[in-house]
Amino acid sequence: MKPLVTLYTRAGCCLCDDARRVLAEAGRRADFDYEERDIDCDPELLRQYNEQVPVIAIDGVKAFKYRVDGAEFLKKLRARR
Repeated sequence: MKPLVTLYTRAGCCLCDDARRVLAEAGRRADFDYEERDIDCDPELLRQYNEQVPVIAIDGVKAFKYRVDGAEFLKKLRARR
């Protein structure tokens, strides 16, 4: 079963755009499912992540906030298997 990577984001977030690019590049090197969740559309997500976006979770576990390094992301992704 492929790991699920979730990007918690919001509109107008330049760090979120950077994270999206890193995850797209990683997607060419590793196989994982991907979803984006806009925290401003869900009161609970807004409460959890308001000051932290972007947040990247792997299989529901927070792996990164603010910035993500591609090599470190791939390392954490492999560790989840």
